[in-house]
Amino acid sequence: MRDVTGEKPMMWGPSIVGYGSYESRSGDWPIVGFAPRKAALVLYLMGAFKGRDALMKKLGKHKAGKGCVYITNLADVDQVVLRDLIARGVDYMRTQYVPN
Repeated sequence: MRDVTGEKPMMWGPSIVGYGSYESRSGDWPIVGFAPRKAALVLYLMGAFKGRDALMKKLGKHKAGKGCVYITNLADVDQVVLRDLIARGVDYMRTQYVPN
């Protein structure tokens, strides 16, 4: 994520590692981030960019919510597709919101 964003990681609360930031309706939030949780690694990938659904289908074994992707084992996902999802999500967010 650091390579894709060009940003240094920053802690958001006790467990979220985020890169970059933008002003959301609920306050500042990272443009992209992750949190290691007991059940899965949670990736915070915002943005409804064109082609997201197709990439999600190619990603591999995961579960997804509106802005989150849950991965139990990184070996179960395609790393190239994951990097592309992150890059496109970051690009989308930077076109939609003014970074902080």
